[in-house]
Amino acid sequence: MGRVIEEHLPGGNTTSVVRIGDTVRRAAGPWTTTVQGYLRHLRAHGVVGIPEPFGVDDRGREIVSYLDGDVPHDTAAPGAAWLWSDGVLVEAGRFLRRLHDASVGFEPRRPAWRMPAHEPAEVICHNDVAPYNMVFRDGRLVGLIDFDTCSPGPRVWDLAYLAYRLAPFIGEDAPDLSLDDRLRRLDVLVAAYDMPFERTDVLEAMTARLDELATFTEQRATDTGRDEFLAHVALYRADRERIAALLTA
Repeated sequence: MGRVIEEHLPGGNTTSVVRIGDTVRRAAGPWTTTVQGYLRHLRAHGVVGIPEPFGVDDRGREIVSYLDGDVPHDTAAPGAAWLWSDGVLVEAGRFLRRLHDASVGFEPRRPAWRMPAHEPAEVICHNDVAPYNMVFRDGRLVGLIDFDTCSPGPRVWDLAYLAYRLAPFIGEDAPDLSLDDRLRRLDVLVAAYDMPFERTDVLEAMTARLDELATFTEQRATDTGRDEFLAHVALYRADRERIAALLTA
């Protein structure tokens, strides 16, 4: 029997992620059964471009299918300029809307979520919709990965984080865009999602999301002893204050 080749994949700040053939493996947790049930629910409701769940392996790792394509981890790289087209914004907004709509009605018997739920629990939020979890082929969005952080929440919670990363409002690794450009791109994204959210709705949700993300990441730094997480905490808090200022301008 041939040796199993494990290819370590980029990303995976929380857990190591490896590819074996056409599958991806990562450490399972109490949430894995719920998340895999959710993936099956989405696929049964016609959502394509998401991993297919295959349970766990003999080492206790979650198994899902590998989605072939490009995942833009380095969004500041010169070759990533295509990521900032309006077309990507439209595809991302529409994909997120399809995902959310298909999630309605998912009611696991004994739900266990890795991340907190938020009210109103309108849909199942991915909680990390960003370029580093988006799969592209020839510059077109074809899939979304890393569903282990999903949990119930309001639609705008997910939409706000996607806008933070893709409009973008993040203060690093972002294209050289004016504030007016970023606000216009926010409008394009919201229009593609096709629900009547005001800019203030999304920006307020963005600040709340960054508050929670900073607290979560700070605890990760304490738990793991990895000081590099503290740089992320500082970024999230600085971005939160800058975005909050837009609400009072």
